[in-house]
Order: sequence, then structure tokens, then C-alpha cells
Amino acid sequence: MTGASTGRRFRPHRAWFVAAVTFVTIVGAAAFMSLPGLLIDPLHAEFGWSRGTIGLAVSVNLALYGLTAPFAAALMDRFGIRRVVALALTVIATGSLLTVWMHAVWQLILYWGVLVGLGSGSMALAFAATVTNRWFVARRGLVTGILTAASASGQLVFLPVASWLVTHHGWRPAAVTVGLSAAAVVPLVVLLMRDHPADVGLAPYGAPKFVAKPPPATGAARRAVGVLASAARTGPFWLLAGSFAVCGATTNGLVKTDFVPAAHDHGLPVTAAASLLAVIGVFDVVGTVASGWFTDRLDARRLLAIYYTLRGVSLLFLPVLLGPSIHPTMLFFIVFYGLDWVATVPPTIALCREHYGEDSAIVFGWVLAAHQVGAAVVAWAGGVARDVFGTYDVVWYAAGALCAVAALMALVVRRTPSTAAAAAGVPAAG
Repeated sequence: MTGASTGRRFRPHRAWFVAAVTFVTIVGAAAFMSLPGLLIDPLHAEFGWSRGTIGLAVSVNLALYGLTAPFAAALMDRFGIRRVVALALTVIATGSLLTVWMHAVWQLILYWGVLVGLGSGSMALAFAATVTNRWFVARRGLVTGILTAASASGQLVFLPVASWLVTHHGWRPAAVTVGLSAAAVVPLVVLLMRDHPADVGLAPYGAPKFVAKPPPATGAARRAVGVLASAARTGPFWLLAGSFAVCGATTNGLVKTDFVPAAHDHGLPVTAAASLLAVIGVFDVVGTVASGWFTDRLDARRLLAIYYTLRGVSLLFLPVLLGPSIHPTMLFFIVFYGLDWVATVPPTIALCREHYGEDSAIVFGWVLAAHQVGAAVVAWAGGVARDVFGTYDVVWYAAGALCAVAALMALVVRRTPSTAAAAAGVPAAG
């Protein structure tokens, strides 16, 4: 009897298996994120499209990625995580594979911008937030950090492969690889993903008692818009959305899209520049998991202020670091920036949860929409700046200044009474 009890006591909770499936799923879907920066020069060379035009397609992708997220979170409440994610992966695979036959700009915008954007938006960080909120009570910050790092892991896995394919075989084999990678994850989701702990008769990890599965929420779109309308009447929403827009502008919009062509402008081979982005992915995993651990223990507002400040300083130095070869100071930038890349996500999700409770996943979806709109604007602006000025330098400096603004916005997010009382060591009233 004792032995049986001991065996049960040390058996991993099913929530960790669900988290593992979620991690692998996000890794598979993240393949598409490795391509935009690699496609700019090949598409420009083959079709003669300007960098601003290609950047427009990337902007559509990034904007839809963000704008789809809050509706996807609501759809997961209505139809279940498994169905929504499986469909999203299928749409990503379809859009990526169709680009192989494109010959006009509208097709690039439709396939890569619209289809991949809609599919990837349903696989956005709102997916990780939904899984974390349903399956975990304890270790939420840590799990959020791990699942957030999955995107970086996908970049780490696919970016060197994609850059090698683009360099030696052209961009089409790379697009096919991305599409097949997303499709390969679909059976894993269908077979192993579960929507709620109650589906397998368990309480969420760390919960003191069993939690019944809520009935499907009808009116997913109406609920997403309603949550936005309610959150938009509060100050913390705009501060979190504004600071996260800067986060997107300085990561997906700028570095992920423009770092490879900017480094190539300075004589660095594409494969070497792509390898540096992959190294960012390595340290992104470390930084994001560590940020989740810190978020469980420290003030999320101060963490965000520190992250944005350090990011801004590093971007101001980047223009003088780019050159025809990889040198120690560039490697230092890559490590430093990688640690900070999406370290902002766990404290941002924590602040959404603190202020918006059960609606926090949908609220975070809208905050993520702001993140992607910021990314979309800068992805387009970076290409236009390169066309006009012949350099990306002005965009790096502007992004550094924006990070200072984001740091200030994070600091003025107000605390909820319970959080303030906990920080003071006083029990919250009521």
C-alpha cells in the first residue's frame, strides 16, 4: 500500500505531458518564423520586387498573427484547443506550400501574408497562455517561460537548415520544408492534446481540488470583442499593449526580419547571419525560462522595465557592430539580445492575469495583437528605410529610443490591491 502510494506520488502530473505536446507543437509551427529574413534578398533577386513590397507581405503576416490571437483564444474556449490548433497547423502548411507556385506580389501577400498569418495567429502565445491557465495553478510563470521559449527553439532548429537550403537550393525547398514541418505536427496534436484537466479526471497541477470543465463558450467573436471593450476602459491594458507593441517592433518586426539582410549589406554571408539569429534562439530559451522563474518571485513591472532598458541600449550599439565577419563584440550582442528576446512575455502574461483574471488569455491575445501590429509597422518601415536611405541604421536607433518609452510604460502599470498587499506582507482585505 505504501509502495503504491509512493508510486502515485511521484508520477508526473498529466499537465506536464500536455505542456510537452504544446511545446513540440509550437516548435513545429515556429518553422515559418525562420523564413522572412531569409526570403527578402532571394525574392528581390528573382522577381525584382522592392524590399518595401516584400516587407508589406511580411507586415500582413505579422499583423494577422496578432489580430487573430484573441479570437483564437475565444475559439479554443468554444471548440477546444485540439480542434483549433490542428486546423491552424493545416492552414500554415497550406499557405507555405502554395508560395512555391507564386509569381505575383498578390500571391505572396495572400499565401504568406494572409494564410500563414491567420494560421500562425491561432498558434500564437495566446495558445500557450490558454494551456497554462487551464492546466496549471502552480508553476505558471515557469511553464509560460518554457512554452514561450518553444518559438525560439523552433527558430533554433529550422533557421540554420532554412538558410542552408536558401543558399544552396533556393527559397522554394525552404518553403516546402516549413510547410511539411507544420503538417507533421497535426497527428501529434490530434492524438495527444487534451482540452482540459477534467477530460482526464484530474485537477489542474497545483490546484487544491478538482475543477469542472466549463461548458463551451458560445459567441467566440462577440466574447473577444467584448473583452477588448471592457479591458480598453482600463489603464493597464493600454500600457501593456503599448509596451508590447514596442517589444514586437524590436524583435519580430526588426531583428527577425531585417538582421540578415542588414548584416549581408555589411558583407556578412547569409548563412553566417542566419547562424547568429539561431544563436539568439539558443539564449532566448535560457532567458525566457529564467524570466518565467523570476516572474514567479519578483515584481513583473520592474522586470519589464529592466528588459526594455537593456534591449534599447543594445540596439543603439548594433549599427557599429555589423561588419563582414563575426567578432567577439558581435557575439556579445547576440548573447545579450538573445537573453532578452522574449523575456518580456512571462511578466506581461502575469500582469494580464493579475488584472483581468479569467479573461486574461483573451486580453493577452489583444495585447499580443498590439505586439504584432508594432512588428508589422517596423517590418514594412525597415524595408522602406533600406530602399530610401540605403541602410537600416536609422531604424536601429529609432527602435532603441522606443524601448526607453516601453520601460517607462511598464513602470507605471498600477498594482492590484492583492498584489500590493502581498508585496507588503499584509493579507489582502476581503
